[in-house]
Amino acid sequence: MAAGAAVRCVLFDMDGLLLDTESLYTVAQQKILDRFGMKFTWELKAKMMGKRALEAAQVLVDDLGLHGRITPEAFVQERERILDELFPDAQLLPGAGRLVRHLASRGVPLAVATSSHRRHFDLKTSKHRDLFACFATVVTGDQVSRGKPDPSIFQLAASKLAAATSSDSFAPHECLVLEDAPSGVEAAAAAGMPCVLVPDANLDISGGTKATLVLPSLVEFDPAAFGLPPFAS
Repeated sequence: MAAGAAVRCVLFDMDGLLLDTESLYTVAQQKILDRFGMKFTWELKAKMMGKRALEAAQVLVDDLGLHGRITPEAFVQERERILDELFPDAQLLPGAGRLVRHLASRGVPLAVATSSHRRHFDLKTSKHRDLFACFATVVTGDQVSRGKPDPSIFQLAASKLAAATSSDSFAPHECLVLEDAPSGVEAAAAAGMPCVLVPDANLDISGGTKATLVLPSLVEFDPAAFGLPPFAS
């Protein structure tokens, strides 16, 4: 996207972008797989990223050939018990707090569009309520019938954000999506929205991406490049 393009709002993913929760998922899933003598690899993690819980568990069971040994439903239930203890300790990722507070202070409408369901969202953000109060709208995975890469979560977030901020409806090209997962990038592209991908260093994107821009960290994000209020020099 060219500098100065008319972005009017920003839609943030949460896990792995704002909060360092992906490492917590890894701990929980490896603990379960230890019973089966299996390793939770980054290749498998990449296939699961951005999907809702049951969809991600189905990918894991299929990929590891665990049919007859554990069902996706049982995997999710066991993982829930472990994650309930881990999520309240989720930490902000570098650059997240600065960017969100800056955009909010300049009146840019902000929304969270996360595949996490509401209960997990509340657990993960319990120590960061002040930051998440900057978001006018939060859409969680249990509010849509299909998860990423389906575009509906971003479309719903944009619609709810316009209503929450008493704004005119946002055209897709006016909504900037910030994501860390390939499925999120696909969802943004399907919605017709520009997307900045901030992938984990372990994520292989050598096969290409539909992201408008790829950055190593939110620390590197320049709001002015998308026509948003610049950081103070």
